[in-house]
Amino acid sequence: MAEIVLFHHALGLTPGFIEFADRLRRSGHEVHIPDLFGGRTFDNIECGMGFVEELGFGEVIERGERAVDGLSNDLVYAGISLGVLPAQKLAQTRAGARGALLFDSCVPVSEFGPAWPKNVPVQIHAMDADPFFVGEGDMDAARSLVEAVKEAELFLYSGNQHIFTDSSLGSYDAEATALMLQRLLKFLAAR
Repeated sequence: MAEIVLFHHALGLTPGFIEFADRLRRSGHEVHIPDLFGGRTFDNIECGMGFVEELGFGEVIERGERAVDGLSNDLVYAGISLGVLPAQKLAQTRAGARGALLFDSCVPVSEFGPAWPKNVPVQIHAMDADPFFVGEGDMDAARSLVEAVKEAELFLYSGNQHIFTDSSLGSYDAEATALMLQRLLKFLAAR
């Protein structure tokens, strides 16, 4: 089974985020969930992103990089929304990556290097009308990645919710999450 580092979204380690990690654990995977916010959680994206702006996006990424110190290189890097930043950077730059799972976000590959690394498969999952994913360029970055990388897949789910996998949020979509879990568990089985 896979060893996964799952980075949280802008609300922190919410109960629904932890429950999502536990679902992966119950499927037999080892899942690390670093706390990039030092125990802080937020009630909405705006407050969480305000905290991120105080920290700086670079600091969030660096905290993600420090979180994997001492772990194996044979990791699958996963991130939800904000958590995609450290996950994608590590998948692109840390030797030995087994794969990447990007939820609700994707940044241009050029943000972290000249090209996506060979032999690092990636899945991207988002809702087709998520205003953040569609309106902020993530959809374009995801499509470019899929066009450029043989082992890249983009899965779009019907709806307009951001962070649809967190059962503790109003944006949670149980049906889309169940389908997404089927797809990502198949992906993880090959890692």
